[in-house]
Amino acid sequence: MLDARELTVELDVEAGVDGAVVRALDALTLSIQRGETFALVGESGCGKSMTALALMRLLPDNGFVTGGDVHLRGKPGEGRDVDVLALPEAGMRRVRGGRIGMIFQEPGTSLNPVMTVGRQVVEAIEAHTPLRGAAARARALEWLERVGIPEPGRRFDDYPFRLSGGQKQRVMIALALAAEPDFLVADEPTTALDVTIQSQILALLRQLQAERGMGLLLITHDLAVVSGMAHRVALMYAGQIVEVAPAAAFFAAPRHPYAQALMRALPSAQGRGQPLAAIAGTVPPLTQRFSGCRFAPRCGVARADCGQRPPQLEPVQAGHAVRCWLAGELPALRAASMAPVPAAAAEPSSLASAGPAAEPPPLLQVQDLSVRFALQRPWLSRGPREFSAVSGVSFELRAGRTLALVGESGCGKTTTGKALVQLLRGAARTEGRALLHPAGGGEPQDLFALQGDALRAARRQVQIVFQDPFASLDPRMGVAEILDEGLAALRPELDAGDRRQRLERLVEQVGLRRDALDRYPHEFSGGQRQRIAIARALAVEPRLIVCDEPTSALDVSVQAQILNLLRELQRELGVSYLFITHNIGVVEVMADEVAVMQGGRIVEQGGAGSVLGAPRQEYTRQLLAAVPRLASA
Repeated sequence: MLDARELTVELDVEAGVDGAVVRALDALTLSIQRGETFALVGESGCGKSMTALALMRLLPDNGFVTGGDVHLRGKPGEGRDVDVLALPEAGMRRVRGGRIGMIFQEPGTSLNPVMTVGRQVVEAIEAHTPLRGAAARARALEWLERVGIPEPGRRFDDYPFRLSGGQKQRVMIALALAAEPDFLVADEPTTALDVTIQSQILALLRQLQAERGMGLLLITHDLAVVSGMAHRVALMYAGQIVEVAPAAAFFAAPRHPYAQALMRALPSAQGRGQPLAAIAGTVPPLTQRFSGCRFAPRCGVARADCGQRPPQLEPVQAGHAVRCWLAGELPALRAASMAPVPAAAAEPSSLASAGPAAEPPPLLQVQDLSVRFALQRPWLSRGPREFSAVSGVSFELRAGRTLALVGESGCGKTTTGKALVQLLRGAARTEGRALLHPAGGGEPQDLFALQGDALRAARRQVQIVFQDPFASLDPRMGVAEILDEGLAALRPELDAGDRRQRLERLVEQVGLRRDALDRYPHEFSGGQRQRIAIARALAVEPRLIVCDEPTSALDVSVQAQILNLLRELQRELGVSYLFITHNIGVVEVMADEVAVMQGGRIVEQGGAGSVLGAPRQEYTRQLLAAVPRLASA
């Protein structure tokens, strides 16, 4: 159905002495059959999203296809074969959205903020199908319901800012599928979704494939989703495919050292109390010319000659090809490279080390928290109309511990986090108390009652990592300015030199190079932007961090780096985390306690082992049953 041969994409950038060219894709070749799901995986910055943009002819202004071709095939006998790169833009507009749909990685920046979500879906339907007016509206409502939007009739006239991150992602999926394309490019389609909606969306994609023979290019860092969805898998690194194989073969016996390292980095309950196997270093800058294997500097089994000659993508068995000089030796190397971390190197589990006599003091006590938003009142109606997002939520978070807040999108998790860091003043009516206990003892402060200097002092102690890094980073400020802003405001005792040294350490801690400080947010991938957001929260050394899906945009290797970093900081500094996430694997590794939210209320809470191992509520059991697992697990 889709055939890309030797596709090469270059970007003009200003880095380097005389300027530079980034070769984002280097002679990429892939072929996707009708009805097939082809998964593209790899670290942030490897070229996955650039592949999608090149196929859709949506490259940035400084991006150019400098080699190769892309063909979209019609059904046999239809004669609808298209040379995608040769089409004029007017012709491409008929293909884009009609025959090829795309689900973008960041719905917050892909949806039009001044159009209602319903109108945006209707616009796609009217542009690519014969439906108009009431018929188009009915089809849009049908798709909003199929992707799991609650009360689609009411949400149809809402603007994107009124929806949660997961709900915006569902609208983006409805927009891409509403015209029923022949081929779908899905760039992280389930990143912002909770496990139950994720399961629903993946089932919908499988159904459409069965009904229409739709081809699917699935770009994701969630290997469990790939395991359950993909027919074939291609692993990318530094603009090249380094391994391609049938999904079953890839997960049963990955052959490239990079693939093996990614498998080891997956979080699971078995790894609790041990450092995750993060891959050292980062993806190399693509402005350089490579003389050997691009993964060699980070490879634990590389030989001296690996950095001298570039390997080719060579078959190792039917349908399975690897770009590695050691491909013939990898079965023996696999056991060493995927061996578990020795027990002596494991860090002590926070649950195991916290006995009854050493129970840490409380840091935060939330009592009967309720958050209500005013709704637009119909003409001539009486009395205020409010929507209750959070109702009577109570929990306790102790110093140096992690409380995971889990539940479906729209259940009130993010609203709870934003209320605690005082980001809803004036936007919502908040009731209850949030008592923050001082480090040295004494009377706790109610965060909801603080004003002026007292509130500013509390902000140094309580920070937040937002779910959408693109929306939370100022596009007009460089990364150094973004990170320095909080330090300058909340750590006035540090001079400019001290702050710069702290920033350089921070970006390296979260897996970025120091030259990231001199760039702007739009120059990074989604996962790299999330690392910047995490660095900003860590900069002022807070006692409590509200982590709102902090690893949802990260691939598994960087996720392992971040989770190891967060646990190390917790062990060294005693920082506490309110961890809002739908990734149960992360909860298994990070959480000491778990609170499950449904409809704005906590329906179950307790120790992580008891809630995840023996849930008492049916809703909790449904959440855990929907968690995707590796097929080989």
